[in-house]
Amino acid sequence: MTDSKYFTTTKKGEIFELKAELNSDKKEKKKEAVKKVIASMTVGKDVSALFPDVVNCMQTDNLELKKLVYLYLMNYAKSQPDMAIMAVNTFVKDCEDPNPLIRALAVRTMGCIRVDKITEYLCEPLRKCLKDEDPYVRKTAAVCVAKLHDINAQLVEDQGFLDTLKDLISDSNPMVVANAVAALSEIAESHPSSNLLDLNPQSINKLLTALNECTEWGQIFILDCLANYTPKDDREAQSICERVTPRLSHANSAVVLSAVKVLMKFMEMLSKDLDYYGTLLKKLAPPLVTLLSAEPELQYVALRNINLIVQKRPEILKHEMKVFFVKYNDPIYVKLEKLDIMIRLASQANIAQVLAELKEYATEVDVDFVRKAVRAIGRCAIKVEQSAERCVSTLLDLIQTKVNYVVQEAIVVIKDIFRKYPNKYESVIATLCENLDSLDEPEARAAMIWIVGEYAERIDNADELLESFLEGFHDESTQVQLQLLTGIVKLFLKKPTETQELVQQVLSLATQDSDNPDLRDRGYIYWRLLSTDPVAAKEVVLAEKPLISEETDLIEPTLLDELICYIGTLASVYHKPPSAFVEGGRGVVHKSLPPRTASSESAESPETAPAGAPPGEQPDVIPAQGDLLGDLLNLDLGPPVSGPPLTTSSVQMGAVDLLGGGLDSLMGDEPEGIGGTNFVAPPTAAVPASLGAPIGSGLSDLFDLTSGVGTLSGSYVAPKAVWLPAMKAKGLEISGTFTRQVGSISMDLQLTNKALQVMTDFAIQFNRNSFGLAPAAPLQVHAPLSPNQTVEISLPLSTVGSVMKMEPLNNLQVAVKNNIDVFYFSTLYPLHILFVEDGKMDRQMFLATWKDIPNENEAQFQIRDCPLNAEAVSSKLQSSNIFTVAKRNVEGQDMLYQSLKLTNGIWVLAELRIQPGNPSCMLSLKCRAPEVSQHVYQAYETILKN
Repeated sequence: MTDSKYFTTTKKGEIFELKAELNSDKKEKKKEAVKKVIASMTVGKDVSALFPDVVNCMQTDNLELKKLVYLYLMNYAKSQPDMAIMAVNTFVKDCEDPNPLIRALAVRTMGCIRVDKITEYLCEPLRKCLKDEDPYVRKTAAVCVAKLHDINAQLVEDQGFLDTLKDLISDSNPMVVANAVAALSEIAESHPSSNLLDLNPQSINKLLTALNECTEWGQIFILDCLANYTPKDDREAQSICERVTPRLSHANSAVVLSAVKVLMKFMEMLSKDLDYYGTLLKKLAPPLVTLLSAEPELQYVALRNINLIVQKRPEILKHEMKVFFVKYNDPIYVKLEKLDIMIRLASQANIAQVLAELKEYATEVDVDFVRKAVRAIGRCAIKVEQSAERCVSTLLDLIQTKVNYVVQEAIVVIKDIFRKYPNKYESVIATLCENLDSLDEPEARAAMIWIVGEYAERIDNADELLESFLEGFHDESTQVQLQLLTGIVKLFLKKPTETQELVQQVLSLATQDSDNPDLRDRGYIYWRLLSTDPVAAKEVVLAEKPLISEETDLIEPTLLDELICYIGTLASVYHKPPSAFVEGGRGVVHKSLPPRTASSESAESPETAPAGAPPGEQPDVIPAQGDLLGDLLNLDLGPPVSGPPLTTSSVQMGAVDLLGGGLDSLMGDEPEGIGGTNFVAPPTAAVPASLGAPIGSGLSDLFDLTSGVGTLSGSYVAPKAVWLPAMKAKGLEISGTFTRQVGSISMDLQLTNKALQVMTDFAIQFNRNSFGLAPAAPLQVHAPLSPNQTVEISLPLSTVGSVMKMEPLNNLQVAVKNNIDVFYFSTLYPLHILFVEDGKMDRQMFLATWKDIPNENEAQFQIRDCPLNAEAVSSKLQSSNIFTVAKRNVEGQDMLYQSLKLTNGIWVLAELRIQPGNPSCMLSLKCRAPEVSQHVYQAYETILKN
């Protein structure tokens, strides 16, 4: 009889009866009772009251009974943690059982009981099982470590289990190796910073040896681990590729895709001149083609991955066009994906085949598929110039079918063909105009209006055609209304005498009767242009248009490189990086392909900079594309979250010895002549720890609570400069400056919209920088920014952001987003905005500190053209938080001893020598971080000369 009988009883007093049966002396009766308990548990009845009785049944040699009891235990341990401790003794015993299956079962169950109280009791049995002589027990224990780490990470680290796991990578049994790699990868994902999988050529060799012998899922874990390794040179990359290539012929598609991922990644390091490179390309095609003979769901995943591979290396599948031809019984999602790849692989060599196939698809019954096929014909025309004529005649044949949706799609793509090949195919316009009445979709209507407006001089009745659209102007979609407005203005500029009424009609419809701000604005612009300067209007509206590019839907190169590293995962199906769809971002690490080695060609494949990358006009300010875009693109351009303000205690001398020299013990007695005359160039040492972590002023400075020295007048503010010109930001011009007042730093911005469309949804983000500057609030532009409008915004800044030493030190890289795009620029901030209000040192401390800072850290500078006397200099500098500690007159020279403190706690000491009547003065600076001196000198110059 089957086990279904256990699910059919519904007697009263069932729990009581089960209790009696569980305590029976007969083994068979006990086993029956436990099965009934499990059955009740499975259908959702609460049988937790039987916990002690079930746990008593654990003392048995019967493996089946033991499994059932362990199953019960896993389910109820969470709700009965105190009772679960009763089972610990049995686990410990079972871990020493002579039967390896029972030892492994005990370890597996231990890992599944997520109760903190129990975990420490389980460490000893787990340690024994990790060193067990049976590989089955070892491989189970390896996974148990990962489960235990999820419950109590600290415990696992303290008990040294991670080191034992690392040792298991060298195990003689391939399944143990695979499970150890899987466990370490799982732990490393939740702790991205820890270098758990410390891969080196020796450990890689062990993994490759195990790869041939373990199960398919073990192979996937090992291949994914290999994909995270970066070989030291192209020879090592080639050797790994050679040993991974046999996996391409595996029956499991997941193994194949993992192997493809490793090969695609390491191919980056191989030179294209190598014979092996060509061999590898040939070997990659057959496994990808084989994936397409699987069931539709697997085909779809394979096609999404192939789509990425074809964009990265089209040469792999360039001879395999036929396998992407659509079968009549393919599901629609497979058909659409195949079409996409066909277009990517289309070339002069195979275009005839592709066009014949696409024409066939355009007569299918599936509307979505037919539309995509018609679009595909247009994309082929744009991609392969030699085929354009054939594509246009194919499209005309399709228009003759008079099938409504086919005609509409054809008109949309012909518009793009006109943009790509001006003055070549305009003879077909007459045919298009015949089908005007059948157009009912906004995109097709807008495309047709664009064609009529653009070629109005070739169409005799252009005014009638456009007038026919004007009758239902308010019922049209925005896309059509905007296109109609532009089309009629173009027509007016080409045939002014005949169309004056028409243009006035459309302008009044757009400006007076419309609620849409985009339409109104465009209407007013045209109205003003036409009424003030018709010549300018002609130059603007009838300007020559840039040709459209062939591939507008390619994935942006840096994202493509990241997605190649995720082949075979969800990211490769969504075509989005994991950070875009994994909530909480746990374990999401940004990956990228390894850099090409020296032997690889650089001229053939220049890394294309993504659109919006900052122009390289200021090489000293704007770094390589990698670190600016890499960091800025990874930032979420939502409202910035600034860290908690640091409390005042972190600034006090007792808590942190900011100058690092134990100043209290160094109090000197009598003042000496401080700055010597020897000139010491500032050495380029690394930034000390004090610059690495911002210790500086939190709320204490904002409210000036510390010393009462801060002045209300605020420090010197430079005039606004243009940081981002409109031509580099699609019409958005950004000017700005930095200010510091009463302890608050702000970035004062002026945003000007020089484009023809409204700008909204502004956000701002800074890259990591030397002093941790970050927006302290979102960028708030309260109303949409209309064309030619300017808005002034003051953005409060904090200094608790991420820190990274920049070159130069005061370089700030900024990303600004709006509804149009993301734009990047770089600017240099004056260091004096970082001078805090409690920067006045007392005299004794100043003297001791000056002595304590080594002489090689002293830098001397000359400030020319500064005809101020000592009093004026002192008060001018004090308003920017540079404080005079003492003043002396030596041989007719005024000597000012000054101190200032930066937001991250670095002190800078200065001696300023002023000779009455001499417009130049000498500045000596001493600081523990000599890199700062040059910038402090620039701040002195800026403040004193303005």
